[in-house]
Formats: sequence, structure tokens, C-alpha cells
Amino acid sequence: MSAEKNEIYERRIGSVLDKRYRLDGIIGYGGMAVVYKATDLSVNNQVVAIKMLKEDSACDEIVVKRFKNECRAESMLTHRNIVSVHEVNIKGDLKYMVMEYVQGITLKNYLTSNNGPLELTEIISYVVQVLRALRVAHKEGIIHRDIKPQNVMVLGDGRVKVMDFGIAKLPNAETVTVTDKAVGTVYYMSPEQASGKDLDPRSDIYSLGAMMYELATGEMPFVGDSPVSILMKHVHDPLVPPRVVNSKIPVGLEQIIMCAMSKKPHDRFDSADQMLGYIKELERDPKIKFDELPSNTSWQNFKARLKRAFSKEKKK
Repeated sequence: MSAEKNEIYERRIGSVLDKRYRLDGIIGYGGMAVVYKATDLSVNNQVVAIKMLKEDSACDEIVVKRFKNECRAESMLTHRNIVSVHEVNIKGDLKYMVMEYVQGITLKNYLTSNNGPLELTEIISYVVQVLRALRVAHKEGIIHRDIKPQNVMVLGDGRVKVMDFGIAKLPNAETVTVTDKAVGTVYYMSPEQASGKDLDPRSDIYSLGAMMYELATGEMPFVGDSPVSILMKHVHDPLVPPRVVNSKIPVGLEQIIMCAMSKKPHDRFDSADQMLGYIKELERDPKIKFDELPSNTSWQNFKARLKRAFSKEKKK
């Protein structure tokens, strides 16, 4: 973004939106929006974050539709691992969403700063929290469709917040098409999403598996010369087992990642809740081997045996 365009948004600092929200500074710029740190003058000077569409984006029908989608999805969900929304204004010239202020960094930036794979305890902690967020979303009929470390915020106390439901599939709503503006999505996209097929919650399970692969190995599961080539690898190419990339990974973690990233949805975990149970078993016993690792093309017997190896975690 040019310095001239930056000045447009910086000039708003100090102004008050709707006689209520004082814009105190800019947290960051995205492809569609600017995020401000602000003060809610009507609620004990509460610090909030305001995501505001850029002027050129506010005239783009697809972008506005995606923004409305994000507002609706996040407004439907209340959970400690999902960024909460306080208010939405999409009727005026300035279209914005008031959210809780989250002080932290994205999981992607955290992984980059770590300069290598994360420790098992951290992987488990982050994945458990994302699964709890997905469990709530899926219960409401919402499929995130863009689970990736860029969309997971890590707070200073170790909590994580799932964010950016801009391309989520909502019940009884028109689906917002994934475009090039969804940067990075192709590295985590499920085969059925890459192929334009119907999706269910198991698509998010695949994306989370791809994110786990990166957290455990420091590498993407599939890379290529173009977004299309990467998508085709998700659809057709066998996955290199993560222990081939990082031999320090426990067998149990590798099994969970491989199952989550099965090409066919019916070969994956059936739900976020079921996958959560396996992760909790791994947390209790990091040396657990659920069974011998089967071939990449046959998971049904493996899953049946795995189901007997744990009791589902009580809902929290």
C-alpha cells in the first residue's frame, strides 16, 4: 500500500465514529480492510478493535458480501476461542465491525519467529483450542473454509482465538467464493474445496490437519510453482508422512495428521469432537501408538480401531 493511501486511514486517528468509538491507532492493514485500535466512549472507555473496509473495497460487491458474511458468522458464535463481535455497521459510507481487542500475534508469525517446528505440548494446546472453536461453529452449521495459522491469534497467556470467517459457509446463505484475496488458503485447502465440490465440517478438519503438519515439521504439506499446482497436489498427490520430514514427531501425532489429511472426507475424523478425543489421548500419553500406520489409501479399519482407543472428552 502506498504512503499516500496510508495517510487517508491515518488521518482518521483521533476521530470518533458514530459519536461513540474513538480511533486511537492502526493495528494493521489487510487486503480489504484496516483494523484500528479504538476506545468505546460509552462503555467505560473499553478498548476494542474496529475492522473497517477500505474505501475502494466498500464499493466492491463481492468484498462487501464477504464482509457481511464475516460479520454474520462471528456474531452467531460465542466462545472463548473465537474473536467476539460487539457491533456491526454496514449501512453507512463507513462499513465497520467492532470486535474484542485481542493483543497477540498470528500463529503463522509465531511459527516463523520460532524458526522451526513447535514442541508437542504447544501443538496440542493450540490444536485443542482450535478444535473447540470449530466444534461450536460446526454445531451452528458454519464451515470456516479458511483455517490456517494466519487466522489463529496467539495471546500472551497461551490462549488462541480463531478469526476471519469472511469466506465461511453459513447455513441458508449464499456462499462467498474464494478468490485470490484469500492469500495462503491454497496451502491448507481440502481436496473437495479445491475441486469445487460440496463441503461439510470435515473440510475444516483437513485444513487443520495441514496446519498441524506445518506446526510439527516447519514445512507446508504441499508446495508448487503456482496456486493451481498446489491445489492439484492436495487433490492427487500422496502426502509425505510428517515423520519423514521431522523424525522427532511422535507416532501418534503423525497418525492424527495423516488421518485428518486423508483425501476422501469419509476417511477423516468424523467431527471436531472426535478428533479432539484423539488429541487428548495423545496429550495424556505422548508415546501412544494408536495402531500400526496403514497405507495412505486405506483408513477405515484404522479409524474403527482408533475409535475404541479413547473416550470422548467431556464438552468444555
